[in-house]
Amino acid sequence: MSVAVPNPAITEQGRAWLVVAAAFIGGFVVFGVMYSFGAFFMAMVREFDASRTAASGFFSATGCAFYILGAGAGHLADRWGPRIVVATGAVVMGGSLVLTAFIEHLWVGYLTYGVGMGLGAACAYVPTLSVVGGWFTRRRATALGIAAAGTGCGMLAVPPLSAALIESYGWRQADIVLGIGSSVLLAFCALAVLAPPVRAAEPAGRTPSHVIRSRPFVLLYLSWVLATTGLFVPFVFLPAFAQAHGASDIAAASLLSLLGGASVLGRVGIGSLAEKMGSVRLFKTGVLVMGASYVLWLASPGYVGLAVFAVLLGLGYGVRIALLPSVLIDFFGLRNQGAILGMFFTASGIATLLGALVAGAIVDHTGSDRWGIVFALAMGLAGFVAILPLKAHADGDGRHPGQ
Repeated sequence: MSVAVPNPAITEQGRAWLVVAAAFIGGFVVFGVMYSFGAFFMAMVREFDASRTAASGFFSATGCAFYILGAGAGHLADRWGPRIVVATGAVVMGGSLVLTAFIEHLWVGYLTYGVGMGLGAACAYVPTLSVVGGWFTRRRATALGIAAAGTGCGMLAVPPLSAALIESYGWRQADIVLGIGSSVLLAFCALAVLAPPVRAAEPAGRTPSHVIRSRPFVLLYLSWVLATTGLFVPFVFLPAFAQAHGASDIAAASLLSLLGGASVLGRVGIGSLAEKMGSVRLFKTGVLVMGASYVLWLASPGYVGLAVFAVLLGLGYGVRIALLPSVLIDFFGLRNQGAILGMFFTASGIATLLGALVAGAIVDHTGSDRWGIVFALAMGLAGFVAILPLKAHADGDGRHPGQ
């Protein structure tokens, strides 16, 4: 079943940039709220008298649901159009945050915040991002970079806002404020998003099931699982680590904002750089920078060292996430991008489940944050090694349809 779409003549015009704005805001809300969990972490550990493993499992449930359900959300957006799926996400994500404010047991939060917010976030994020590439040809990398910058801007703005709300009103009231704000902003996204024009020259391409068995997809997927497993360790534990080394609550939460701000720089400026280096080569560079940055966290526990680490990790992370849709389009074409992107993001679901839980268990078992950081370093470098065989011009199994 195909979705009715507008005339191709309006691509790269005002309507196309409104779609970019919807993707930017969707990423801002989803990632800004999700990755504010580090600001909530210690408050929830104290209130529920939970171990770090149990509390980090709260975040893992959210991320796992978000990334795994993204495949279904992307498929539905391909089939029915993105607007109805994003509108559903606005209602579910906002409602789940409000419900979480009233939980009395941690396991209930696994359902409200974990499953509920994960579902809402998947419906809001995957459809808005997956349609952007189809609206652009010449400026596709630039448009995707701007759209992906929303996640970094959300990480820049929302964690310190969450920390300030928690400090002033408590974590429950902070969840209510975030829930209402999320619903309002995502409702705008639902109104603004629209499926891209279908070009007659676009080949039918491969089915999603064929794509996921191709060599390029497998290499990209493996690299993403490994590198993102390492990435989720600082997302959850970096604020608590900084607090343990003398930083205030807000200063500690601001490290995630610094990471997010640096990732914005890594996303917005990639257009011309991707044209010079090539998307695949620049993508590999981003993964390498991510992996190498953990050495700084391991060697420099002071606040300045942690800030430099956050900047480097954010730059690599920003380049990687901004280039992913472009790399997938280069290899697999524009058709079924919602389903392909959604299936690819299940890699992040696996990583979310592994990263926070394994690192939490390592820290609990050893009594030292150091071994949790070593785990993140090993995963980050393994992610780079996994992607090394991927060639900029794929052959045979990974060739772009029509090449």
